Amino acid sequence: MTDLQLSLIGLAGVFVAGVFTYNKIQEYKAKKSVERAFGTDHDDVLMRDPNAPNASSAPSYAQNPVPAAPVAPAPVRAAAPVTAPGLDPAVRQEPSFSLDEPVSDSPGVAGAEATASAAALGAVLSPVSPAGPALPPIPEFTIDPVAPGAPEPDEDELAARANAAAAAAAEQATALVDPLIDCLLPLALEAPLRGDKLLPVLQTLRMVGNKPLNYIGLAVSGDWEPIAYGGVYTRLQGGIQLASRSTALNELEYSELVTRLRAMSDEIGAEPEVPDMIEVMAEARNLHRFVASHDAQLGVNLHTNGAPWAINTLIGALEKQGFDLRPDGRYVMPDGDGGFLFSLSTNVTLAEETTSRLTLLLDVPCVAPARDGFGAMIACAKSLMGRLDATIVDDYNQPLSDAALAEIAKQVQDFYTEMNDADIPAGSTRAMRLFS
Repeated sequence: MTDLQLSLIGLAGVFVAGVFTYNKIQEYKAKKSVERAFGTDHDDVLMRDPNAPNASSAPSYAQNPVPAAPVAPAPVRAAAPVTAPGLDPAVRQEPSFSLDEPVSDSPGVAGAEATASAAALGAVLSPVSPAGPALPPIPEFTIDPVAPGAPEPDEDELAARANAAAAAAAEQATALVDPLIDCLLPLALEAPLRGDKLLPVLQTLRMVGNKPLNYIGLAVSGDWEPIAYGGVYTRLQGGIQLASRSTALNELEYSELVTRLRAMSDEIGAEPEVPDMIEVMAEARNLHRFVASHDAQLGVNLHTNGAPWAINTLIGALEKQGFDLRPDGRYVMPDGDGGFLFSLSTNVTLAEETTSRLTLLLDVPCVAPARDGFGAMIACAKSLMGRLDATIVDDYNQPLSDAALAEIAKQVQDFYTEMNDADIPAGSTRAMRLFS
């Protein structure tokens, strides 16, 4: 080997030895740093032998307490550690805090920090603070027992209320879907549905031609009721009105109904039961015949005995008589429940300034017998007759005597009897739907 090669080998050995020495020095420094950080000056309960006695674990009591840090509102006293009789004092005890004589493991800053921490903890844990405001007591909630002499609810009264509520719900449901005047359309649901989901879909099929279509639902309570938001229904029942004042349900309308009903049922997962068209058409024609035969409107006229009445003057007289002016221009006599008993027409257009004839009209099937619509109309006519200087006449301008008016009143009563016999009382919801 040459001198150059030997020199290079020697330099390499020196370099390796230097690196090794440097690493050892760094390892020694790191070890000392760790020992200083995790030395025995601090008591670590996780590294302590649980069976070994430790003097530092016992609470110490300072003879000269350090004043509490400002963060503590008031000093609070904690109980001293309890030692059971017969136990070795050397046995480790759980530490407790003396908050009026704070623990101080070492003087200086560490003792002050320990004092502040103990005082703050005492302020939180103490049940009583002599210097601070007392916390309000926690309220106690109790259930007052029923007084011995208090009357118990009457079972008969509760049952009567329940029956009344059920009857009201059934009546309301029948007002919407009436087996007597509607073609029933049962809808079997695949699963119970909420009214929130049903109503938007049902609104898409409310009229077929001029015939209204209504729905009710079988609630989870077992009662049929109008479908409402928040309700849950297991079955539905639709009903399309068979006849109205003008026409009966016809084949074209029924075919349209079936097509639209099936499409709507698919949206809510329902299976409709569609009645036979021939039977439905027969029922519709029979009902319309009854409606047409009882579509009665009675009118009496007031004819002036002198000059025509000025419309402006007439309006004041009618308002004093109790008439209300409707948006459509009709004058009506209110019945006190939102409806009206009869109407009045001036028989002229709005552009006219005078009229010589007034007509009072009673829609007989739409006014209940108890309201005596015909009697109220005749009484009003007689009152206006004296106020306006007029005569009560028929459609041919022939005066109507009291005897003639009494005969008409008797015919009205017979008419009411016929409607009652057909289970369509005058003024009822059923009659109002048919004759509206």
